[in-house]
Amino acid sequence: MRKTALITGIAGQDGSYLSAFLLAKGYRVHGLVRWDNRNDPLDAFEPDVVLHNGDLTDANALSMLLKRVQPDEIYNLAALSHVKVSFETPASALAINAGGTLNLLESIRVLGMEKSVRFYQASSSEMFGGSPAPQNEDTPMQPCSPYGAAKLSAYWLARTYRESYGLHVSNGILFNHESPLRSVDFVTRKITKAVAEMEKGRLEPLVLGNLEAVRDWGYAQDYVEGMYQMLQREKPDDYVLATGKAHSVRDFVVRAFSQIGLGLVWHGEGLGEEGRDARTGRVLVKVDATFFRPSEVHVLRGDAAKARRLLGWQPRTSFDDLVALMVNADREALRTGYEDRAWMQAG
Repeated sequence: MRKTALITGIAGQDGSYLSAFLLAKGYRVHGLVRWDNRNDPLDAFEPDVVLHNGDLTDANALSMLLKRVQPDEIYNLAALSHVKVSFETPASALAINAGGTLNLLESIRVLGMEKSVRFYQASSSEMFGGSPAPQNEDTPMQPCSPYGAAKLSAYWLARTYRESYGLHVSNGILFNHESPLRSVDFVTRKITKAVAEMEKGRLEPLVLGNLEAVRDWGYAQDYVEGMYQMLQREKPDDYVLATGKAHSVRDFVVRAFSQIGLGLVWHGEGLGEEGRDARTGRVLVKVDATFFRPSEVHVLRGDAAKARRLLGWQPRTSFDDLVALMVNADREALRTGYEDRAWMQAG
């Protein structure tokens, strides 16, 4: 019997990769999308994926959708996922990230689907906040943003429904995972797109915030396999997925520019710091306070020993390979004029 999966947030990076992965496994795949969030990569799936317009904040519509689709597995990837934006719209972050998760869990309970549905909740390393690295499943959680606080609320709701009602719910506590599908709102893709544009003649420097923020960056395509593996286990649980290696934003920038043969020399400090072309002295990178968060998480580095031991999961893509993959995808996009070049990397 073919299994049926419902993916919320299917229009995002993880949803696109997960859709491709599950289709290759023979799943029937349904996706929940906001009416204003369709994209070309998703269109390439149709008619293999059945898309449904909806919103996590509409509890009644969610219940009707679950009743109609009768999924075997639900992957809740939908979220207001931009940390800086969550400071500007904290109520929306809580309503979508926490309230939306509650609506899904309660729909499963009310419809009596506790024993027939397995549920994956996309949790986040941002829940750890200021806790010292490395962080694992037992590390105290101290979120430093409305996004992190909302994700932590959803994490505990998932655990509460698992323990109180017997739902097969697993939290995937994923550290930063990137790809050519990332929106340019995220710093990694902002960097790689700018680097590719500079190779083609862009004159404006790349403007960034905190260069010293340190993150554990992996490749999203590796991480969706871990999501799937969590729901295949008989016992639900919570797992950290991470590479165990961390790099600063500065490191990412340096490696990205090296892909087009440019070395950087840093001058100044703080808000006056600049990254200049080592040969010509041209300013390639500037710092702007606008891109700093009100409260900064300085170091996130995960310990995925539990996932390695119980799931057999491990990342396959190195940091250097990830940066090269993203820069080269943006270079190819400019060469071909195909702006949604991300789809070429998702299949």
